[in-house]
Amino acid sequence: MTLRDTQTAILDLIKQHDKIIIHRHQRPDPDAIGSQMGLAGILKASFPTKKVYCVGKQYPGFNWLGTTDVIEDDVYNHALVIVVDTANQPRVDDSRYTKGDKMVKIDHHPNDDAFGDVQWVTPAASSTSELVFDFYKAFESELTCPDDAARLLYAGIVGDTGRFMYPATSPHTMRVASDLMTFNFSASDINQQEDAISLPLARLSAFVYQSLTILPSGAAYIKLSDEVVKPFNLGDESTSAVVPLPGRLNEVVAWAIFVESKDHTFRIRLRSKGPSINDLAKNHGGGGHALASGAVAHDDDEIKQVIKELDEITTAYKGEKHE
Repeated sequence: MTLRDTQTAILDLIKQHDKIIIHRHQRPDPDAIGSQMGLAGILKASFPTKKVYCVGKQYPGFNWLGTTDVIEDDVYNHALVIVVDTANQPRVDDSRYTKGDKMVKIDHHPNDDAFGDVQWVTPAASSTSELVFDFYKAFESELTCPDDAARLLYAGIVGDTGRFMYPATSPHTMRVASDLMTFNFSASDINQQEDAISLPLARLSAFVYQSLTILPSGAAYIKLSDEVVKPFNLGDESTSAVVPLPGRLNEVVAWAIFVESKDHTFRIRLRSKGPSINDLAKNHGGGGHALASGAVAHDDDEIKQVIKELDEITTAYKGEKHE
């Protein structure tokens, strides 16, 4: 299908269903929540008689973006499920996403797990929030975008572009951001909100810079075990705010941050300034973008293997640049 055909198919499914349930990925970021709740705001304003729900775990640190709905299982009967900003099915927050009548996937990650009856996946897009606004613009004569939905979508774009710093920020991204800023909300408030960190996170940030290992190749890594993180008293805050920090160092080309999970495996957050790291993520049960991916290490031996592979990737990248 062409892009227009895909967008039309999604709108047709929305029109056909009286109940719409929107899911996003676990451990959400501003784009996951912004695209989820921004889309919900557009649909509620455009189709006032429909019931539109946003599901998933609520994190207090994201209360400024909105709150999720708690719904019973029977709400999924004859409902349309839309999954946003989620590359693969194990990452969908709330396992009931398969219980609807039809399913739509809207995402900007590589489509390695092609689930859903209709899939709109554009890896070149900066964010799923950008795609949601594109959807609104494609059917502007039929859809309404309230100011708060525009605020949410702008927040999602700001989050996934690192304040328009990352390579996926395209001229189209900037045009979308410009259009969103014509709505009645404070873009500067959002920029400041997403840039601010708490004192515990500031202290953890200092620890990351002090403890980061940087190899001669430009590969860098740090292991954040429960034992390491606990004294910082983060409360409900996640360690996600420290993930971009190594990239600010001139010496760092690509980096891995290993964060211990409740089951004592380690979530791997991989980032890069140049060499592709998503194949490395796939080698360890993950995936993602060429310059931003995630995976899982089950023990110290696998952590050492990830570091070895990252070192090889950055070494080869440096060699290519000097050829």
